[in-house]
Amino acid sequence: MKETAVRLLGLFCVVALAGLPRPASAESLRCPGGIVAEGDTRLSVIYKCGQPLFADTFCAPVYYPGTIQVVPEPFASSVVPCQLVEEWLYERGPGNLVATVFVRSGVVQTIVYGREPR
Repeated sequence: MKETAVRLLGLFCVVALAGLPRPASAESLRCPGGIVAEGDTRLSVIYKCGQPLFADTFCAPVYYPGTIQVVPEPFASSVVPCQLVEEWLYERGPGNLVATVFVRSGVVQTIVYGREPR
């Protein structure tokens, strides 16, 4: 009976540990010229992957320092400039998901994969 309780406790621990969140890992993009990762420069991405299929630029909201509060519009447009974010779309061929590279201040911030661009 004691062995059964120990086994059940061990099984419970394994199941509980499997359900814990795992640390986030940075995405990377494999290209013919090399691997692009977060922190690479815009020039590095173009050198390794070539020109994107599509490119777009949008104005990201600016947040108060150290908070998640967005600077309100009357101040955002006149006092605090927005941050331009470039969005580059790479079609990687059949069997591969579309990759979207987000570039802010000339540096890759994130790489997102999906079946379709958002």
